[in-house]
Amino acid sequence: MAHMTNRSILEKADLALSDLVQGGGLLRPAQAQAFLEMITKESTLLKQVTAVPMKSPSQQIPFIGFKERILRPRQEGVVLTQAQRAKPSFNMVQLDAKSFIGEVHLSDEQLEDNLEGDNLRQTVLRLIAKRVAVDMEEVAINGDTQSADPVLATLDGLLVQARSHVVDAAGARIDTDILHDLLRVMPQEYRRNKSEMRFYTGCDAELRYRRALAERLTNVGDRFLEGSTPITFSGVPLEDVPLFAENTGPTNNLTTILFTHPKNIHLGIWRDVKIEWARDIRQQVLQIVVSLRFDVKYADENGVSKAIRVSAT
Repeated sequence: MAHMTNRSILEKADLALSDLVQGGGLLRPAQAQAFLEMITKESTLLKQVTAVPMKSPSQQIPFIGFKERILRPRQEGVVLTQAQRAKPSFNMVQLDAKSFIGEVHLSDEQLEDNLEGDNLRQTVLRLIAKRVAVDMEEVAINGDTQSADPVLATLDGLLVQARSHVVDAAGARIDTDILHDLLRVMPQEYRRNKSEMRFYTGCDAELRYRRALAERLTNVGDRFLEGSTPITFSGVPLEDVPLFAENTGPTNNLTTILFTHPKNIHLGIWRDVKIEWARDIRQQVLQIVVSLRFDVKYADENGVSKAIRVSAT
Protein backbone atom coordinates (compact mmCIF):
# COMPACT_ATOMS: atom_id res chain seq x y z
CA MET A 1 0.00 0.00 0.00
CA ALA A 2 2.87 2.34 0.87
CA HIS A 3 4.44 1.57 -2.51
CA MET A 4 1.25 2.56 -4.31
CA THR A 5 1.05 5.76 -2.24
CA ASN A 6 4.59 6.77 -3.13
CA ARG A 7 3.97 5.99 -6.78
CA SER A 8 0.82 8.10 -6.82
CA ILE A 9 2.80 10.95 -5.24
CA LEU A 10 5.38 10.82 -8.03
CA GLU A 11 2.75 10.65 -10.72
CA LYS A 12 0.85 13.55 -9.22
CA ALA A 13 4.01 15.63 -8.98
CA ASP A 14 4.92 14.94 -12.61
CA LEU A 15 1.41 15.83 -13.75
CA ALA A 16 1.46 19.05 -11.75
CA LEU A 17 4.81 20.11 -13.21
CA SER A 18 3.77 19.10 -16.72
CA ASP A 19 0.76 21.36 -16.36
CA LEU A 20 2.95 24.18 -15.01
CA VAL A 21 5.12 24.65 -18.08
CA GLN A 22 4.64 24.51 -21.81
CA GLY A 23 6.96 23.68 -24.71
CA GLY A 24 10.62 23.85 -23.72
CA GLY A 25 9.85 24.47 -20.06
CA LEU A 26 8.69 28.08 -20.46
CA LEU A 27 6.19 29.36 -17.93
CA ARG A 28 2.99 30.70 -19.40
CA PRO A 29 2.84 34.54 -19.35
CA ALA A 30 0.46 34.74 -16.36
CA GLN A 31 2.49 32.18 -14.44
CA ALA A 32 5.75 33.98 -15.23
CA GLN A 33 4.27 37.26 -14.00
CA ALA A 34 3.09 35.63 -10.77
CA PHE A 35 6.52 34.04 -10.31
CA LEU A 36 8.31 37.39 -10.75
CA GLU A 37 5.95 39.00 -8.24
CA MET A 38 6.74 36.25 -5.74
CA ILE A 39 10.47 36.85 -6.20
CA THR A 40 10.23 40.55 -5.41
CA LYS A 41 7.95 39.95 -2.42
CA GLU A 42 10.41 37.47 -0.93
CA SER A 43 13.26 39.99 -1.14
CA THR A 44 14.14 42.66 1.42
CA LEU A 45 15.31 45.34 -1.01
CA LEU A 46 13.99 44.28 -4.41
CA LYS A 47 10.35 44.53 -3.34
CA GLN A 48 10.86 48.31 -2.97
CA VAL A 49 12.48 48.98 -6.34
CA THR A 50 11.04 49.56 -9.80
CA ALA A 51 10.46 46.12 -11.31
CA VAL A 52 10.55 46.01 -15.11
CA PRO A 53 9.28 42.89 -16.93
CA MET A 54 11.57 42.89 -19.98
CA LYS A 55 10.20 41.94 -23.37
CA SER A 56 13.68 41.05 -24.64
CA PRO A 57 17.09 40.39 -23.06
CA SER A 58 18.13 43.97 -23.84
CA GLN A 59 15.78 46.88 -23.28
CA GLN A 60 15.94 50.65 -22.86
CA ILE A 61 13.67 52.32 -20.31
CA PRO A 62 13.13 56.05 -20.97
CA PHE A 63 12.52 58.54 -18.17
CA ILE A 64 11.98 62.27 -18.22
CA GLY A 65 12.51 64.95 -15.61
CA PHE A 66 12.93 68.67 -15.00
CA LYS A 67 16.08 69.71 -13.16
CA GLU A 68 15.60 73.46 -13.52
CA ARG A 69 12.92 75.99 -12.59
CA ILE A 70 9.75 75.99 -14.70
CA LEU A 71 7.75 78.92 -13.31
CA ARG A 72 8.45 82.55 -14.22
CA PRO A 73 6.72 85.81 -13.21
CA ARG A 74 3.73 86.43 -15.47
CA GLN A 75 3.54 89.67 -17.41
CA GLU A 76 0.28 90.61 -19.12
CA GLY A 77 0.57 90.13 -22.87
CA VAL A 78 4.21 89.07 -22.71
CA VAL A 79 5.25 85.64 -23.98
CA LEU A 80 8.10 83.81 -22.31
CA THR A 81 11.34 83.96 -24.22
CA GLN A 82 13.09 80.85 -25.43
CA ALA A 83 15.64 81.17 -22.63
CA GLN A 84 12.82 81.24 -20.04
CA ARG A 85 11.14 78.08 -21.30
CA ALA A 86 11.90 74.93 -19.31
CA LYS A 87 13.39 72.00 -21.15
CA PRO A 88 12.95 68.48 -19.83
CA SER A 89 15.91 66.15 -19.59
CA PHE A 90 15.57 62.80 -21.31
CA ASN A 91 17.55 59.78 -20.15
CA MET A 92 17.54 56.09 -20.88
CA VAL A 93 18.12 53.15 -18.56
CA GLN A 94 19.87 50.40 -20.49
CA LEU A 95 19.01 46.99 -19.08
CA ASP A 96 21.01 44.03 -20.38
CA ALA A 97 19.69 40.88 -18.74
CA LYS A 98 22.34 38.33 -17.80
CA SER A 99 21.55 34.63 -17.73
CA PHE A 100 21.35 32.70 -14.44
CA ILE A 101 20.35 29.19 -13.48
CA GLY A 102 19.24 27.71 -10.15
CA GLU A 103 18.30 24.30 -8.83
CA VAL A 104 15.83 23.16 -6.15
CA HIS A 105 15.52 19.65 -4.71
CA LEU A 106 12.22 18.44 -3.26
CA SER A 107 12.15 15.15 -1.41
CA ASP A 108 9.27 12.69 -1.73
CA GLU A 109 8.35 13.52 1.87
CA GLN A 110 8.08 17.22 1.00
CA LEU A 111 5.92 16.40 -2.00
CA GLU A 112 3.63 14.22 0.09
CA ASP A 113 3.25 16.94 2.75
CA ASN A 114 2.34 19.53 0.15
CA LEU A 115 -0.12 17.48 -1.88
CA GLU A 116 -2.85 17.59 0.72
CA GLY A 117 -4.35 20.74 -0.72
CA ASP A 118 -3.51 19.70 -4.27
CA ASN A 119 -1.51 22.95 -4.72
CA LEU A 120 1.85 21.53 -5.73
CA ARG A 121 2.30 23.99 -8.58
CA GLN A 122 1.97 26.95 -6.22
CA THR A 123 4.23 25.25 -3.68
CA VAL A 124 6.94 24.62 -6.27
CA LEU A 125 6.85 28.20 -7.50
CA ARG A 126 6.94 29.55 -3.95
CA LEU A 127 9.92 27.40 -2.94
CA ILE A 128 11.84 28.35 -6.06
CA ALA A 129 10.95 32.03 -5.67
CA LYS A 130 12.34 32.08 -2.11
CA ARG A 131 15.68 30.67 -3.22
CA VAL A 132 15.90 32.75 -6.39
CA ALA A 133 15.02 35.95 -4.50
CA VAL A 134 18.01 35.55 -2.17
CA ASP A 135 20.40 34.86 -5.04
CA MET A 136 19.08 37.72 -7.15
CA GLU A 137 19.32 40.20 -4.30
CA GLU A 138 22.88 39.14 -3.52
CA VAL A 139 23.94 39.70 -7.14
CA ALA A 140 21.93 42.92 -7.48
CA ILE A 141 23.66 44.38 -4.40
CA ASN A 142 27.16 42.86 -4.34
CA GLY A 143 27.71 42.05 -8.02
CA ASP A 144 31.15 43.04 -9.26
CA THR A 145 32.61 42.05 -12.63
CA GLN A 146 36.04 42.07 -10.95
CA SER A 147 34.96 39.57 -8.29
CA ALA A 148 36.58 36.17 -7.93
CA ASP A 149 33.10 34.75 -7.31
CA PRO A 150 31.78 33.69 -10.73
CA VAL A 151 28.18 34.43 -9.75
CA LEU A 152 28.90 37.95 -8.48
CA ALA A 153 31.18 38.58 -11.46
CA THR A 154 28.24 38.28 -13.88
CA LEU A 155 27.29 41.96 -13.51
CA ASP A 156 28.07 45.11 -11.53
CA GLY A 157 25.57 45.53 -8.70
CA LEU A 158 24.25 48.59 -6.91
CA LEU A 159 27.28 49.09 -4.66
CA VAL A 160 29.72 49.13 -7.57
CA GLN A 161 27.50 51.30 -9.77
CA ALA A 162 27.31 54.07 -7.15
CA ARG A 163 30.43 56.08 -8.07
CA SER A 164 29.62 59.79 -8.25
CA HIS A 165 29.02 60.74 -4.59
CA VAL A 166 31.19 58.77 -2.16
CA VAL A 167 31.86 59.34 1.54
CA ASP A 168 34.78 57.54 3.20
CA ALA A 169 33.90 56.53 6.76
CA ALA A 170 37.52 55.41 7.33
CA GLY A 171 36.46 52.48 9.51
CA ALA A 172 34.04 54.40 11.76
CA ARG A 173 30.67 53.06 12.85
CA ILE A 174 27.46 54.65 11.60
CA ASP A 175 26.85 58.00 13.27
CA THR A 176 25.06 61.24 12.49
CA ASP A 177 28.19 62.70 10.86
CA ILE A 178 28.33 59.94 8.24
CA LEU A 179 24.60 60.15 7.51
CA HIS A 180 24.86 63.95 7.32
CA ASP A 181 27.71 63.68 4.82
CA LEU A 182 25.68 61.26 2.67
CA LEU A 183 22.96 63.89 2.46
CA ARG A 184 25.33 66.75 1.74
CA VAL A 185 27.27 65.11 -1.10
CA MET A 186 24.10 64.43 -3.08
CA PRO A 187 22.89 67.34 -5.27
CA GLN A 188 19.94 69.16 -3.70
CA GLU A 189 17.51 68.48 -6.52
CA TYR A 190 17.65 64.74 -5.76
CA ARG A 191 16.85 65.01 -2.04
CA ARG A 192 13.72 67.13 -2.02
CA ASN A 193 11.44 64.25 -0.96
CA LYS A 194 13.66 62.86 1.77
CA SER A 195 10.90 60.91 3.54
CA GLU A 196 10.55 58.71 0.43
CA MET A 197 14.30 58.03 0.26
CA ARG A 198 16.23 55.41 2.19
CA PHE A 199 19.56 54.70 3.81
CA TYR A 200 20.43 51.02 3.24
CA THR A 201 23.18 49.18 5.11
CA GLY A 202 24.11 45.82 6.62
CA CYS A 203 22.28 44.22 9.54
CA ASP A 204 25.15 44.37 12.03
CA ALA A 205 25.94 47.99 11.18
CA GLU A 206 22.29 48.95 11.68
CA LEU A 207 22.19 47.01 14.95
CA ARG A 208 25.28 48.84 16.26
CA TYR A 209 23.76 52.22 15.41
CA ARG A 210 20.47 51.21 17.02
CA ARG A 211 22.36 50.21 20.16
CA ALA A 212 24.21 53.55 20.20
CA LEU A 213 20.87 55.37 19.98
CA ALA A 214 19.42 53.15 22.68
CA GLU A 215 22.25 54.02 25.08
CA ARG A 216 20.92 57.56 25.31
CA LEU A 217 19.21 57.88 28.67
CA THR A 218 15.81 58.81 27.30
CA ASN A 219 12.46 57.14 26.67
CA VAL A 220 13.25 57.20 22.94
CA GLY A 221 16.47 55.35 23.67
CA ASP A 222 14.52 52.63 25.44
CA ARG A 223 12.32 52.14 22.38
CA PHE A 224 15.40 51.76 20.17
CA LEU A 225 16.70 49.12 22.58
CA GLU A 226 13.46 47.19 22.17
CA GLY A 227 14.04 47.22 18.42
CA SER A 228 10.54 48.43 17.55
CA THR A 229 11.27 52.03 16.62
CA PRO A 230 12.30 52.77 13.00
CA ILE A 231 15.59 54.63 12.74
CA THR A 232 15.49 57.92 10.86
CA PHE A 233 17.96 60.71 10.23
CA SER A 234 16.75 64.05 8.91
CA GLY A 235 13.45 62.36 8.02
CA VAL A 236 15.12 59.53 6.06
CA PRO A 237 14.59 55.93 7.31
CA LEU A 238 17.64 53.73 7.81
CA GLU A 239 16.95 50.10 6.82
CA ASP A 240 19.07 46.99 7.20
CA VAL A 241 19.47 44.63 4.26
CA PRO A 242 20.73 41.13 5.17
CA LEU A 243 22.68 40.68 1.94
CA PHE A 244 24.78 43.82 2.29
CA ALA A 245 28.32 42.45 2.65
CA GLU A 246 29.80 43.19 6.08
CA ASN A 247 33.09 41.33 5.82
CA THR A 248 35.06 43.55 3.44
CA GLY A 249 38.33 45.40 3.99
CA PRO A 250 41.59 44.22 5.57
CA THR A 251 39.86 43.56 8.90
CA ASN A 252 36.87 41.76 7.32
CA ASN A 253 34.36 43.92 9.22
CA LEU A 254 33.53 46.77 6.85
CA THR A 255 30.29 47.45 5.03
CA THR A 256 28.60 50.17 2.95
CA ILE A 257 25.67 52.58 3.22
CA LEU A 258 23.58 53.52 0.18
CA PHE A 259 21.38 56.61 0.11
CA THR A 260 18.84 56.87 -2.71
CA HIS A 261 15.17 56.69 -3.62
CA PRO A 262 14.19 53.00 -3.95
CA LYS A 263 12.32 53.70 -7.19
CA ASN A 264 15.59 55.01 -8.64
CA ILE A 265 16.64 51.35 -8.76
CA HIS A 266 15.39 49.46 -11.82
CA LEU A 267 15.29 45.67 -11.72
CA GLY A 268 14.76 44.21 -15.18
CA ILE A 269 13.68 40.57 -15.46
CA TRP A 270 13.27 38.94 -18.85
CA ARG A 271 9.77 37.49 -18.83
CA ASP A 272 10.75 34.17 -20.46
CA VAL A 273 11.29 32.12 -17.29
CA LYS A 274 12.14 28.46 -17.88
CA ILE A 275 11.56 25.58 -15.47
CA GLU A 276 12.65 21.99 -16.13
CA TRP A 277 12.75 18.93 -13.89
CA ALA A 278 14.04 15.39 -13.51
CA ARG A 279 13.80 12.70 -10.85
CA ASP A 280 16.78 11.20 -9.01
CA ILE A 281 15.48 7.78 -8.04
CA ARG A 282 18.56 7.00 -5.89
CA GLN A 283 18.13 10.06 -3.68
CA GLN A 284 14.33 10.06 -4.04
CA VAL A 285 14.21 13.74 -4.85
CA LEU A 286 12.64 15.81 -7.55
CA GLN A 287 15.26 18.09 -9.14
CA ILE A 288 13.81 21.33 -10.46
CA VAL A 289 15.98 23.71 -12.49
CA VAL A 290 14.97 27.32 -13.15
CA SER A 291 16.70 29.64 -15.59
CA LEU A 292 16.06 33.35 -16.04
CA ARG A 293 17.75 36.59 -17.01
CA PHE A 294 17.89 39.85 -15.10
CA ASP A 295 19.78 43.10 -14.70
CA VAL A 296 19.78 45.99 -12.22
CA LYS A 297 20.57 49.64 -12.91
CA TYR A 298 20.02 53.07 -11.38
CA ALA A 299 17.68 55.27 -13.39
CA ASP A 300 19.92 58.21 -12.45
CA GLU A 301 23.20 57.39 -10.73
CA ASN A 302 23.62 61.04 -9.81
CA GLY A 303 20.76 60.52 -7.34
CA VAL A 304 22.80 58.05 -5.26
CA SER A 305 25.39 58.58 -2.54
CA LYS A 306 27.49 55.89 -0.88
CA ALA A 307 29.50 55.62 2.31
CA ILE A 308 32.38 53.15 2.12
CA ARG A 309 34.53 51.53 4.81
CA VAL A 310 31.80 51.64 7.45
CA SER A 311 32.49 49.45 10.49
CA ALA A 312 29.90 46.72 11.03
CA THR A 313 31.29 45.69 14.42
